[in-house]
Amino acid sequence: MSTRSIITRLATGVPGLDEVLGGGLPEFSFNLIAGPPGCGKTTLAHQMMFSLAKPERPTLYFTVLGEPPLKMLRYQQQFAFFDAELVNGSIHFINLTDETLAGDLDQVLRRIVAEVEKYNPALIFVDSFRSVVLANSAPGNEHNSLQQFVQQLGMVMTSWQATTFLIGEYFAETDANPVFTVADGLIWLRQSVQRNSMVRKIEIMKMRGQPTLPGLHTFRINADGIRVFAPARVLAPLAPKLSTGGADARLGTGVSKLDAMLGGGVPRGYSLLVAGPSGSGKSILAAAFLVEGARNGETGVVAAFEQIPNRERSPLLAGLIEQGKVGLVDTQAPDLSIDEIVLLLLTEVRRLGATRVVIDSLSGFELALAPTFRPDFRESLSRMVSALAAEGVTVLMTSELEDRYTDLRFSPYGTAFMTDAIIVQRYIEVESRLLRVMAVVKVRASTHSNELCAYEIRDDGIHIGTTLPEQEGLLGGRPMRKPLPDSHSVNDNHDHE
Repeated sequence: MSTRSIITRLATGVPGLDEVLGGGLPEFSFNLIAGPPGCGKTTLAHQMMFSLAKPERPTLYFTVLGEPPLKMLRYQQQFAFFDAELVNGSIHFINLTDETLAGDLDQVLRRIVAEVEKYNPALIFVDSFRSVVLANSAPGNEHNSLQQFVQQLGMVMTSWQATTFLIGEYFAETDANPVFTVADGLIWLRQSVQRNSMVRKIEIMKMRGQPTLPGLHTFRINADGIRVFAPARVLAPLAPKLSTGGADARLGTGVSKLDAMLGGGVPRGYSLLVAGPSGSGKSILAAAFLVEGARNGETGVVAAFEQIPNRERSPLLAGLIEQGKVGLVDTQAPDLSIDEIVLLLLTEVRRLGATRVVIDSLSGFELALAPTFRPDFRESLSRMVSALAAEGVTVLMTSELEDRYTDLRFSPYGTAFMTDAIIVQRYIEVESRLLRVMAVVKVRASTHSNELCAYEIRDDGIHIGTTLPEQEGLLGGRPMRKPLPDSHSVNDNHDHE
């Protein structure tokens, strides 16, 4: 019986990319990194190169007609992954401009082979391969065809057992090119521009021998380099974590009367949606939820998309953030994606061992997303809620709910089915005064109050009062006082009969 060959997978050093690749980069593979100018191809290649290059894993980086190595390195030094000690040691830069300008692919191949024989590299990069293509297509060029060149280059690299990357500027994956067929891996980078928004995306169109994650995955370039945001289903654990305290454990909201209305608090591990109009106290309730957790020795995480908690608006919560008991997710970056936010949330949850998460608010979250993601916002919310549920945390989300007194709605975006519990806040007018009322609409698999209770917002938080039994039509916005029973009219009617 034959023994199955095991392919070693190399860690790329690019956060999130190994998950998208399906476990890393196959060793000795022949890969193409493609995309339009400015999408991050060279940065991606350099980040992988500086992560993988070692004395026992020497690397060659060929430059072709593009920017000279000194100029390229000057810009790449700005990234945290750059390591000057590797240059001219484990990493050697070689300029192929002269050979390429001659338009002779045989000469280019001979130079590459000579350098490979000299250094015996484990990693080889050719940037930009598109320049070789253009040089070969010059009028009157009768040298080796591009297809033969690519096939010969692939065989040379395979025989030398080198992991190879060709970096090239391509604008459409439908471009007819033999390298697409010969390549073991095809990594395509894109830039999605919509209105004033620009989002970078990566797609693994091909990677022989391993299952990759299909579709487009967003990534961001910052001072550390490239960071790929793998889908929420990959970031979450395979099985939901068992929450401490038992299946019947309840968490306090910080408002005792609301806990009673919920049937004893929020069941641990549930997702709770607080929906109401502007000024109804949603953010105050969200802050109270985290403060109550801190009182019980729990840590939390908040993603604030509207107002960052500070000493003036929410002194207790701001203090917990300063003390490191509540993690604050950065939501100020432009053109966010749902996978980026989920990654930031899960990173903070795992760093702090948090049990409570607040997202304030979903309305602000939608506006913070890049326009390209907004049409799929409902599906994105479902993925986010599922990922957080798998982590075992209890989630409180707030959302703007416009008061419409002509219809009855309990959640925006059609999200009622996604959450385990829903609290709705409304405004009503009683005797020329604007009052607030609150009700628990849903607590999955649990009894809860069906009362519509008035509440006030004071300096120390939310105070829930009693129901308004003397009023009817509360959800219509302008309730009417119930008529008192008239005993005489009842008797008169009885006598008439």
